[in-house]
Amino acid sequence: MLTFSSRSENEASGVRHRGKTLVDFWNGNRSEARQQYERLVLEAVLEATGAAFGDWEIQESLEDYPGDTESQALSGKGHDLLVTIAGNQKFADDDMIVVPHPLTKNLLGYRVLIIREEDAEAFAAIRDVAGLQQKVHGIPMTWSDAGIFRENGFEVAEEGDFNDIFDRLADGRFDYSAFGANEVLGVFANRASLREGLIMDENLLLFYPFPLVFYVRPDKPELAGRIHTGMDAIVASGRLDELFNEYYGNIVEELNLPNRTLIVLDNPLIPEEYRHLAPNIENLNP
Repeated sequence: MLTFSSRSENEASGVRHRGKTLVDFWNGNRSEARQQYERLVLEAVLEATGAAFGDWEIQESLEDYPGDTESQALSGKGHDLLVTIAGNQKFADDDMIVVPHPLTKNLLGYRVLIIREEDAEAFAAIRDVAGLQQKVHGIPMTWSDAGIFRENGFEVAEEGDFNDIFDRLADGRFDYSAFGANEVLGVFANRASLREGLIMDENLLLFYPFPLVFYVRPDKPELAGRIHTGMDAIVASGRLDELFNEYYGNIVEELNLPNRTLIVLDNPLIPEEYRHLAPNIENLNP
């Protein structure tokens, strides 16, 4: 795994490319809310670098790659880049270029539970990590957070995929599933609510470092340079904050984050440069 270096950035940012750059962006295996936001961030990055790098066009794939085939999205399927968790173990054996700028202020690391309505009172009584460890967490096969919960002493039912997880929750195969604050409302509205008897828990808020970053194919260093330069630009201009606030500016109030019982977990899989991330709900406000 290669973290993007300043030397590569300087070399790449000094080159103006003629013609149009076609960017093959894989945006599958995630919620609709994440797909929309991450596409907009990529568009902003490419727009911000147009003067130095030229015109661009995104070729987006929303195809889902089940199980371990997700790890082949770049090396095997031929896509140029994707957004994933920093330190994602699925790509640990590949020399991907990681652009280290987080896209969403670690919002994916704030996790809200979806549970069965009949269990609402039991979850409302949970006050600490020990209480939640008595419940079974359902996670689709190969999702990155399964290992995090196991390392923190949780029982995990890792099976199936994103399309059937709420069928299994409603059928009592496990007790809850947790999703990032940036996606849980959409996940509930578009998926979980279609199964009778499921609700969003109103009591708990989990947190662990879980930043989303761009991964680029190792044979695309100029594209990685453009993404790195563009992320620098939209952070400096405030455009990334604008996008975040447009999509998530009301999330603190909508999910009542300050008044939930906060449970902080360790993420032993996260690269060292992100281990400083700590819960800071105030930082999520516009």
